[in-house]
Amino acid sequence: MFRRRPSAGQTVPGQTVPASIRQLWPDGALLVGGAARDLLRGATPKDWDWAVPDPQQAAETLAARLNGAVFALDTERGYYRVSAAGEQHDFVPLPGDLNADLLRRDFTVNALAIHQDGTVRDPVGGVNDLKARRLRMLSEANLIADPLRLLRAARLSVTLGFVLEAGTRATVLRLAHSGLPLPAQERIQGELHALLLHPQAARGVRLLDELGLLALALPELLEGQGVNQGGFHHLDVYGHGVEALHQLLQRFPGAPLALRWAALLHDVGKPRSRTVEAGRLHFYGHDRVGAALARQMLERLREGQTLVGEVTALIAAHMLPLPATEREARRFVHRRRALLPELLALMLADREAARGPSSSGASRQYYKEGMDRVLVALEDQPAAPAALLGGHEVMALLGLPPGRRLGELLHALAEARALGDVQTPQEARLWLLAQTEAQATEQASSSENAAG
Repeated sequence: MFRRRPSAGQTVPGQTVPASIRQLWPDGALLVGGAARDLLRGATPKDWDWAVPDPQQAAETLAARLNGAVFALDTERGYYRVSAAGEQHDFVPLPGDLNADLLRRDFTVNALAIHQDGTVRDPVGGVNDLKARRLRMLSEANLIADPLRLLRAARLSVTLGFVLEAGTRATVLRLAHSGLPLPAQERIQGELHALLLHPQAARGVRLLDELGLLALALPELLEGQGVNQGGFHHLDVYGHGVEALHQLLQRFPGAPLALRWAALLHDVGKPRSRTVEAGRLHFYGHDRVGAALARQMLERLREGQTLVGEVTALIAAHMLPLPATEREARRFVHRRRALLPELLALMLADREAARGPSSSGASRQYYKEGMDRVLVALEDQPAAPAALLGGHEVMALLGLPPGRRLGELLHALAEARALGDVQTPQEARLWLLAQTEAQATEQASSSENAAG
């Protein structure tokens, strides 16, 4: 499709750009960076980077053509963005010296530019590295200029399926331990998201560790290295978390980001809750400790509160026992409905990542049966049943004011409804009266015992 120039700083005529892309190509524009890389390797970019003579005009023209929206990113420097049909097009002014601009990039496969006629500017052999599926830095100085490029090395290696060139790998590893200032947490978050959302996310986490980058991005995870668990586990705490992420994506490749985070971090609280009693290891409360620690980690990365809440709720619930009866399954679904079915996916990934001496065919079968009960209960009752009585009706029936007791009774009534103990408003009234009478009797009995 394209031909690159024969030597640095030159271009040669190339084949015609595909018609579908030529139609949207801005006049006089260069396609640069990662977008040029993706196009040259046969992938259609979702993020397009254009260098054009007049960024504002080019952005407005393309937005009109695609029925998209224009955003001014930096009017002084002439940076504009167009969002349309799930794609993003960024526009910047043409550089005065194209080669110099490309030589400031991070990796050779990103130091490319494509002209509308298909000619390729390739000052450092990026096309050859593309063909060899090799990720090679331009220079150590370029990595130092933006330390986020260290994380990007791991991310691109995994997401592109490229091998890190030996010199680049050694440089990233050395710089990771050199005390370079960390980039903004929001930018680290972006790289971690791209890595976690890839099918090979678990391999990406391991690569971050191998390159010394996990200690910079998620140091709490490393506390689990060397922390053995025994029992159902054959891996240390760190290895088990990474394997749980792998098991999750093997079974649920479309898992949302929050579930991926939960799988990776579900046991992050174990090192800080480890105790030994009578020669036996225990991790009491590690679900609670882990949820709190995961919150700190994700908030440090400037994650949104919705995602933080989902991840921490999943971690806090991942140790719940699976139901042994149909009634227990209905209660499980009622109490954890907001977390389902993601909680089951997390619990399954946790279980499948464990292959320790306590694992057996019988234990796996017991686990499967518990999950099946929950799935059946969830299928039978995919949404919470409508309330039989409102708050005002309950207050009038029992002579209660608004407050904690009213809330407790409404929650208890909702659970009774979900379990099938009450099915009509009249049954709900009788149930509430019985509950109130039983509580009054219990309180009277307690008072007599105290007096005696």
